[in-house]
Amino acid sequence: MLVDLRSDTVTRPTPEMIEAMATAPVGDDVYGEDPTVNLLQEEAAQALGFEAALYMPSGTMTNQVAIAVHTKRGQEVITQQGAHIYEYELGMMATFSGVVPRFVPAPLGVPDPEDIRKAIGRSIHKSPTGLISIENTHNIAGGTIVPLDVLKGVREVSLSEGLPMHMDGARLMNAAVALGVDVKEITQHFDSVSLCLSKGLGAPVGSVLVGSEALIKEAHRYRKMMGGGMRQAGVLAAAARLALKDGPARLAEDHRKTRTLAEALSNAGYGVDHAAVQTNIIYVQVPDAFQKAEDLKSKGILVNAVYADSLRFVLHHQITQEMLEHTIASL
Repeated sequence: MLVDLRSDTVTRPTPEMIEAMATAPVGDDVYGEDPTVNLLQEEAAQALGFEAALYMPSGTMTNQVAIAVHTKRGQEVITQQGAHIYEYELGMMATFSGVVPRFVPAPLGVPDPEDIRKAIGRSIHKSPTGLISIENTHNIAGGTIVPLDVLKGVREVSLSEGLPMHMDGARLMNAAVALGVDVKEITQHFDSVSLCLSKGLGAPVGSVLVGSEALIKEAHRYRKMMGGGMRQAGVLAAAARLALKDGPARLAEDHRKTRTLAEALSNAGYGVDHAAVQTNIIYVQVPDAFQKAEDLKSKGILVNAVYADSLRFVLHHQITQEMLEHTIASL
């Protein structure tokens, strides 16, 4: 038995997705003529509470397009320490948009709105702030959730300072399900939101960026500049539509299994911060993590060694109860 816990990106299309992909009506999406892509974009915008949406190949592209639309060269983007837009997007904000990050402390991924206010660049001697970006859930912190009252506080700062807000919502639906709220309770505080459809929601490819009609019109140009203009993309969007429709209902079970595995990891002697186990991700502290990952691989369990002393386990809907029990027994 092979149990792949490296990421929630490793899921395979469901039979329903494959059938939808095979029968999807398609057109040229660069011309805006793919009917399946257009339906996905309409449904995503409606689900997240925005005027418009744009389908793109990856979450990195959605974030970087949003940064490009919101900012001017030479500005700063205020974001949480450890944010994905810096840690895992290869310096793209500097390379493409000519902006740099300004980090604020974020214990368990949660920033203090006052720290954000203090970080805003106003001096002639500092780069001006162009954007506030919040990652929710916060990957490196352990898939942790930014509470609603914190989001409200950050939004108050952004409005008082005249700054736009973007959310890297790669795992946004995990946050909404864990909080037990409609996703719009979270997204209402932002000017743009990216949502990854190929992580916990289970689509094979793609993310969406949502925002105003004007923002999405501008985003089209940047998507094309980054090489994200797809043609008959409806074959992908068909699966993404099912992910958006059906995926959120599966996340609570992923979270339950994650808590079960976290407890088993603790019992097996792994260092687990249970306060950080809020959704579908577990980081554990172990000496020689790379060797430990190899040891687990020999037992048919795939995990990522993200640092020399840290392993990451990620649950998703294709981890069955049998796979979970096999993992726990192997530990």
